[in-house]
Amino acid sequence: MALLEIRNLTKRFFRLSALSGVSLSVEPGELLGVIGPNGSGKTTLFNCVTGVLAPSGGHVLFRGEDITGRSPDIVYQRGVARTFQLIQLFPEMTVLENMLVAAQERTGTLLSRLLRREETRETARARELLEFLGIARLEDNLASNLSYGQQKLLDFGMALMPDPQLILLDEPMAGVNPTMIKNLMGHILALNGRGYTFVVIEHNMEVVMSLCRRIVVLSQGERIAEGTPAEIADNPLVLDAYFGR
Repeated sequence: MALLEIRNLTKRFFRLSALSGVSLSVEPGELLGVIGPNGSGKTTLFNCVTGVLAPSGGHVLFRGEDITGRSPDIVYQRGVARTFQLIQLFPEMTVLENMLVAAQERTGTLLSRLLRREETRETARARELLEFLGIARLEDNLASNLSYGQQKLLDFGMALMPDPQLILLDEPMAGVNPTMIKNLMGHILALNGRGYTFVVIEHNMEVVMSLCRRIVVLSQGERIAEGTPAEIADNPLVLDAYFGR
């Protein structure tokens, strides 16, 4: 059974169709890429899956359960985490506190964990993830004082905090330098090797072609292609829609 199944998903904004009958599936342990030109519906797809937007039609199934139109907190509790194009941090909280915020749906309350700084399970997991991401030394720094690349790593770490079964990454490499891109790619591949499932929206074609084993292409709200990186690179519809040839 597919971990995520999207069936004929449609999203209309007045007379504009941002998505038109998009269908795709994600298998457990997969690292799927989603590409397409600006305005093709990639982020709208993520928003409909995670409950940020209610679809106009179609269905979203997660582990066989229909979660279409469920609120973001319910989708999050079911095991779907995500990042956004614009980093979603609490700038006046520390790095560790941001990580604990991301775990607030699991056990206890946010206030209780911020006041009790002993080694709770959530605190231990947060520190383990910060160590894995290479920013453990910054746990007491305010998020606002981090570099942009470090904020990207923190944002990624927050998505990992609830130990999700599916992680949706919306342009994780945008705006970061080549060294940080290599760093983030390494983390994603390492976690995928441990069994984590990812769907990645990415405009950096070199990254998505080397990172993902299967790629879905959207254009004007429709799925126009699906295949391996080599198949996508040679697909005339993709070359026309995405590369402007």
